[in-house]
Amino acid sequence: MTLLARLDRLPLSRPHYVLLLIGGLGYTFDGMDSAVVAFLLPSAQDAWNLSNGQLGFIGSATPFGFLFGATVAGLLGDRIGRKNVMMYALAFYAVFSVIAAMAPNYEVFLAARVLAGAGAGAESAIIAPFLSEFVPANRRGWFIGALAGFFSFGFVAAALIGRFVVPTMDGGWRIAQVVTALPIVLLLWWRRSLPESPRFLLQQGRVDEAEAVVAGLERKVERATGLPLPPVPEQAVEPAASSAKVNLFSALRFLWSPVMARRTAVTWLVWFVITFSYYGFFSWIPTLLVQRGITVTKSFEFSIIIYLAQIPGYFSAAWLSERLDRKNTIAIYLSGSAVSAFWLSQMDTPVTITLAGAVLSFFLNGTYAGVYSYTPEVFPTWIRATGTGLSSAFGRVGSILAPTIIGLSAASLGFGGVFGLTTAVLVAGVVCVVAFGLATAGRSLEELTEPAKEASR
Repeated sequence: MTLLARLDRLPLSRPHYVLLLIGGLGYTFDGMDSAVVAFLLPSAQDAWNLSNGQLGFIGSATPFGFLFGATVAGLLGDRIGRKNVMMYALAFYAVFSVIAAMAPNYEVFLAARVLAGAGAGAESAIIAPFLSEFVPANRRGWFIGALAGFFSFGFVAAALIGRFVVPTMDGGWRIAQVVTALPIVLLLWWRRSLPESPRFLLQQGRVDEAEAVVAGLERKVERATGLPLPPVPEQAVEPAASSAKVNLFSALRFLWSPVMARRTAVTWLVWFVITFSYYGFFSWIPTLLVQRGITVTKSFEFSIIIYLAQIPGYFSAAWLSERLDRKNTIAIYLSGSAVSAFWLSQMDTPVTITLAGAVLSFFLNGTYAGVYSYTPEVFPTWIRATGTGLSSAFGRVGSILAPTIIGLSAASLGFGGVFGLTTAVLVAGVVCVVAFGLATAGRSLEELTEPAKEASR
């Protein structure tokens, strides 16, 4: 009777949903921080008389910080624990959000935005692999997809802040950043409510601590359901212990070794494709709407509609990922994104652009739900956080490049060319996932990743 067999046979119930809420609130504020920057730029420009080039640096600050934060979080998560990284990252992000809100000049503001982005990127990269290690195999895809869905609430909140806080009061753009720092209060809850991952503890040889976490979760599930716990099944695959200390060099060497290269290549490419398309679209849609003859205020209102479409996108994909498998769900939503991007390229009125943009938003965010579920499943426990963090970091390269590439494309190719380019990138992602992706639904994390011969499949 292994600890992980006991953990995996627990039915999804209130203790799991508490974990979902805790992680989801973290993602809500990550999404809010990422999206609110677009609504701060006009005020920052007025405050310090900034050039378009300086505005571009501000726009790239958060994704640039995300890249480094995601990389560091993964490495630290596999060394010092998922819970510690999650809490420290949140505190780091909140502190620098407040510093950005009080920044006396452009230079301090830019540096604080980069560092706040690093904190948000670290938290974003660690939550999914951390919580995936608590969830039974038959519900893991839905759980992590729904967890990622909380990003959409942050984007909608950012749009509302951009519409009703930033332009309606003196210093509204500073107040908006203080609001995004409020999750610091979550630390008081997280310190008491969050256990460390039993899989991480076992990997570190801390068996007694892992036993305590699993036993505590069993008691909570039994109380929540009011039913006896299911019998413990035979553990088909035992987790392999590892004393390896993860660093960037050893991680990259393993991830690109013969047994892991295919998984790593697929995961990194999909992260790049979806993040490039997503940030290229969302960073330019208000500008493109204004170019179609509507006011800035109206463009923000249309943006809220487009952001709202994220919510059903995430949660529909979370539901499908258990029924159609993660790789198939990703392929379907990437295909829908490609069709929507092409449709958007053919539209020429604000209403039809907004409608097509909402559909594109639905499918892009549904893809993210699948990607967040899929990524932690393909890496072994000892390097799961690092593998997820590096995948997310590589995707952030797409978010840094997208605004510039899309901007140049808009100048040379026009409105249609922008989304024609996005369509081509998305199609490449579909082909990659269908041809080389791994089926993961209903399989335990150990079955997917242990022993090494399984990783070569």
